[in-house]
Amino acid sequence: MKVVIDTNIVVSAVLKDRDPEAIIRFVIGHGQYEWIASRDILAEYNEVLQRPKFRLPNTLLQEWSDLFETVITVVDVSVAVDFPRDQKDAKFLACAIAAEADYIITADRDFTEAYKLLTTTVCSVTQFKHLVIDTEPQ
Repeated sequence: MKVVIDTNIVVSAVLKDRDPEAIIRFVIGHGQYEWIASRDILAEYNEVLQRPKFRLPNTLLQEWSDLFETVITVVDVSVAVDFPRDQKDAKFLACAIAAEADYIITADRDFTEAYKLLTTTVCSVTQFKHLVIDTEPQ
């Protein structure tokens, strides 16, 4: 299963731990799941985490940057998506289309209109937990 993770989930995982980090750890810890991103998405992850307002120590920034480089499958995206609701989100939709992703995990309500553009399931952390993690055999 291919999973695209929105930047807001990554930021929440880094800042707060708990469910967003548990979701990321689940995805990277289970071989049947693959964290997918484009180069643009990777750049956004790193840029957003480096914002001064988060005041993250360099060691933590490096730890997450290393994680991104080692566990994320980078896909080439040659599709252009017009997503007027929020053009900054178009890169996530294009990545999902290019990779034929099964899920986009996000806390961004702008994605509620994305179902018109793709077959990927767009869900929150809680929804992903209920749909996927809670149904996994123990």
